[in-house]
Amino acid sequence: MNIVYIHSHDTGRYIQPYGHAVPTPNLMKLAEGSVVFRHAYCMGPTCSPSRAALLTGMAPHSSGMAGLAHLGFQLNDYQQHLVQFLNRSGYETALAGIQHEAPDIEMIGYQRILGNPEVDMADFEFDSITYDVNNAKAAAAYIQERKGASEPFFLSFGMFNTHLNFPAASSEFNPNYLTPPHPFHDNQQTREVMAGYMTSAKIMDQCAGIVIDAIEEAGLSRETLVIFTTDHGLPFPQMKCNLYDTGIGVAMILRTPEQLRRGEAVDALVSHIDLFPTICDMAGLEPPAWLQGRSLLPLLKKETDRVRNEIFAEVTYHAGYEPMRCIRTDRYKYIKYFDDHQKYVPVNLDQSAMKTFVVEHGLLMRTRPKEMLFDLYLDPVERVNLAEDAQHQAVKEELAERLAHWMKETDDPILRGPVPLPEGGKVLGGPA
Repeated sequence: MNIVYIHSHDTGRYIQPYGHAVPTPNLMKLAEGSVVFRHAYCMGPTCSPSRAALLTGMAPHSSGMAGLAHLGFQLNDYQQHLVQFLNRSGYETALAGIQHEAPDIEMIGYQRILGNPEVDMADFEFDSITYDVNNAKAAAAYIQERKGASEPFFLSFGMFNTHLNFPAASSEFNPNYLTPPHPFHDNQQTREVMAGYMTSAKIMDQCAGIVIDAIEEAGLSRETLVIFTTDHGLPFPQMKCNLYDTGIGVAMILRTPEQLRRGEAVDALVSHIDLFPTICDMAGLEPPAWLQGRSLLPLLKKETDRVRNEIFAEVTYHAGYEPMRCIRTDRYKYIKYFDDHQKYVPVNLDQSAMKTFVVEHGLLMRTRPKEMLFDLYLDPVERVNLAEDAQHQAVKEELAERLAHWMKETDDPILRGPVPLPEGGKVLGGPA
């Protein structure tokens, strides 16, 4: 079984297959022949921890990726990366485009490096359109090259879009007729940001389409698992680097080589860390002992309607230190903060007009509670904190206990106090 892993940056679920008026026809076509997981979540809503969790099958604190790779964080052991595992399992592994799990790409162990994977994440004049298109073409050429090969391949195609800064907004997206996502105020400033996002999403979709079409043209669809996902939510305040669903909720679409499920939406809770064991099951490979996720194959075979009762997610570092953990069930979410203040950390809000607007209007003057509890059936937008509500104390205590058990079971270092920077690691700022 070949594996093509297509991933975008900072997209959340803001694409057409999840009901949004975003022009992503190639992903919509993929979804119509795939399984769309409506309740998929990342393990860490910040770039490197999220990707590290998916590609090691472990929580970020277990793999060692507590912060951003370009700020000096790295895995404890790159032998636990999916690429190294597949190298040992007879796969040829190739990368086209973004990786964000290592400060040096050579540490990961790809056998083939296609196109141009190098990106300066601090370069705000970066030409993301040319970058993504060229890497998509390199990935498509590689797929054609693999036609008829005796060994299976794993191809990671990573796009810079829809990361900030967005390309100049296309004239086809008139801000007068767009709306910003929850939880943002609807004004000209935020609508113009969304015009930029729409433009970026369209480019991302076109590049994904180049790679998906190449699989079809090479006649490899019946022997290739196609995964599309993103790292975390949109790059705006209260989304990326936050444990609300707007931060941890991700698109996740799987097209299986076998006729398992096609054109279906699945409501079961699933996590990014479930992809590694799923790949093992589908490819007939013995799962390594370090995996913490659960195979989705029983869901794909319709043998069950759920494989887990909860998901977990975390933040330790982004551009600054802001430790938090959460547990989410179908109905409830419990979030706990572990820092010694109740302030926002400004450097953890990616710079955009969205940030400028909320900061100018007092976001950083607010405090945030140490604990949050949300009833997601009655309050799916997570506005009413029930952590101090007398009627919900039993729910809070149960979820807090389950979260603590998971943290202890996975040896979360936050249980021993503040998590220190690794050697060579850095932060860009602290609390407001």
